[in-house]
Amino acid sequence: MSQAGAGPLSGLRIVEFAGIGPGPFCGMMLADHGAQVIRVDRKGAPPGLLGRKDVLARGRRSIALDLKSEAGIAVARKLCASVDGLIEGFRPGVMERLGLGPDVLLGDNPKLVYGRMTGWGQTGPYAPYAGHDINYIALAGALAHFGRAGEKPTPPINLVGDFGGGGMMLAFGMVAALLNVARGGEGQVVDAAMTDGTAVLMGMVHGFRNAGMWSDQQGANLLDTGAHFYDTYETADGKFVSIGSIEPQFYNELCARVGLAEDPEFDGQMNAAQWPQLKDKLAAIFRQKTRDEWDAMLEHTDVCYAPVLSMAEAQAHPHMRAREAFVDVGGDPQPAPAPRYSQTGTARPAPAPDSGADTMAILADLGMNEREIAQLREDGTIA
Repeated sequence: MSQAGAGPLSGLRIVEFAGIGPGPFCGMMLADHGAQVIRVDRKGAPPGLLGRKDVLARGRRSIALDLKSEAGIAVARKLCASVDGLIEGFRPGVMERLGLGPDVLLGDNPKLVYGRMTGWGQTGPYAPYAGHDINYIALAGALAHFGRAGEKPTPPINLVGDFGGGGMMLAFGMVAALLNVARGGEGQVVDAAMTDGTAVLMGMVHGFRNAGMWSDQQGANLLDTGAHFYDTYETADGKFVSIGSIEPQFYNELCARVGLAEDPEFDGQMNAAQWPQLKDKLAAIFRQKTRDEWDAMLEHTDVCYAPVLSMAEAQAHPHMRAREAFVDVGGDPQPAPAPRYSQTGTARPAPAPDSGADTMAILADLGMNEREIAQLREDGTIA
């Protein structure tokens, strides 16, 4: 980790209207890579559930405003006129009703990149309605493919919709739009919908399906636990290991190392009709040793193997420690910023701020004097 202020996005200023899930994840990504992110909290709102332990809220400054007052909206407009980008994750129309919609703020600041994070998108029949990750990935055609044959679909926590198809996609879109501004373009709205982003994440699978290489049947395909060589297996001590021996040379090494090199049934790797019975055989073999014993046999080989670790185990694993994949932030282990850079580096993130912790400093940065700030406090615009 390098010093504070480092990162390829150093010098960019972003306003984030406080929300949950994918919007804060986008703000975290931008802050991790050097942008100065200022979170606009609602004055008087209850503190977040996680407080300073909130990983998604790390690396910010916070200003708390009464956004129901004209003075609060005026301060928000002044702030947005001074920055490069904005993140908001409200339902369509909320920012417009506040007087902070794209037409207003792009009128104030034509170079502004206005990032909008929703589940369904700004348009379409579902746009006005509530939803969560599980609903977005269901509609986008992803959830139907998470789960084993004969079982109901299983949501992969909220990684696919909220974070992969949502916050990460918005971060990419904002950086792309900011790059366009840096090259002489105008500001614009980035409409990031989790349904759209989830569909993009399924791109390779759509390619397989279009080529006749993927079935709509759950748990019957190469990467969805259908294949015996791409799955998890229970060990003698009730733990699990993961196997991903797709390529023939890796599959052959798997068979050799677990004692199946001479078993003719395993010669037909891609014969899907045999996958269930071969999986049963492999399951029986993996139940014969503990996870640590399998680590000793299969780690640091080309089998494509890894133990299935809990979060606590991952933090302590030698590989993750060698990579410094987790860092201490305010006394708690958190994932380190990723990816890594050879030149610009990234700084160790600061803990999530308390709501409104930087209000006075941010107002001063906007050029407001003590009398103006005192008036905002007297009016109840700020705490």
